[in-house]
Amino acid sequence: MNRILSTTFLAALLSSGFATAFVVPNPPALENKAFVVMDADSGRVLASSNPDLQLEPASLTKMMTSYIVEHSLASGRLKESDPVLVSEHAWCRGTSAESCMYLPLNGSASVIDMLRGVIIQSGNDASKALAEHIGGSEPAFAEIMNAEAKRLGMKNTNFMNATGLPDPAHLSTARDMAILAQAIIRDNPKYYPIYAEKEFTYNNIKQGNRNALLYTDPTVDGLKTGHTENAGFCLVASSKRGNMRLISVVMGTNSMQARADQTRALFNWGFSSFETIKPLAAGKVLGDAQVWFGREDLVKAGLDRDLSITLPRGQKDKVQAVTRLMPDLEAPIAKGQKVGEVVVTLDGKTIATQNVVAMEAVEETNFVVRLWHHLKRFLSNLF
Repeated sequence: MNRILSTTFLAALLSSGFATAFVVPNPPALENKAFVVMDADSGRVLASSNPDLQLEPASLTKMMTSYIVEHSLASGRLKESDPVLVSEHAWCRGTSAESCMYLPLNGSASVIDMLRGVIIQSGNDASKALAEHIGGSEPAFAEIMNAEAKRLGMKNTNFMNATGLPDPAHLSTARDMAILAQAIIRDNPKYYPIYAEKEFTYNNIKQGNRNALLYTDPTVDGLKTGHTENAGFCLVASSKRGNMRLISVVMGTNSMQARADQTRALFNWGFSSFETIKPLAAGKVLGDAQVWFGREDLVKAGLDRDLSITLPRGQKDKVQAVTRLMPDLEAPIAKGQKVGEVVVTLDGKTIATQNVVAMEAVEETNFVVRLWHHLKRFLSNLF
């Protein structure tokens, strides 16, 4: 029999298709090709239009370039001070047709400077130079980008380059861009503050961040703009108000002003319509799971990350959460191993689950005790 520990929380969770159970105001009507509003903690899409329509992402592409660079820094493959050479392929010639960091031809710059050049200045030269440094060539780096996209669950994305310069096969979606933004925020918090920096000076040239919301809304702290003639004006942004973070993606608007205004409207709608509660923190022990063949008969079970619950406003008093611990656990048990799950329900319907893990390791016991446990389990199954 499963051991069940019941707790009623003052919280509820929105999941896909769940909003119909509640009265939630309609999102604003917007003139664009696609948009998504996502809850950053859970990854649930709160509102969307054409979320899986493949479109040109323009310089939103550079979020994947920066994500890979950040991962390489975090893993130690790259160091912030490493010099990166600027090939003729990477070098910007200073035309109005592309965004540049203005790196010197056949010169070099540090990885951290180039990362800022990608994120803040949207530098095509920095993006290409980093792509060549990591992948050997830009096409090889595009293969790395696509592998990362697949790993993250970006199902309708195909990258052909590191910059977002037009290519018929270079496509993504509003949903996939939101997934990427969520990964940037979640996976490399050390470097996420760069996305909020308003300007960067390199080679005595100061350039401002093109995300206009950074200058007008202190709750906005990223992420990236994009524009080409075919893609229109695009913006992926994130805002945190209180303990709730939202991600907005708008693609194919008709001006810089429109992409900022539409993003602001989506944030205002999302924060006024929904709320996030975190009733259980990481490390909270929820119960003791029985263990067979171990030096200990029980292992403390709890959460390895906060239980974050996003719901339509006014529904937080209607939820029940049940902790279900797995039966017949056998040692050895590793710390962090799944030993059950928390099931969150509203009106009897499951709306979320989260793994419950072992808070400590349990080693296997000796041969004699294992024989005794086998006998005990056999007898318990008989009766």
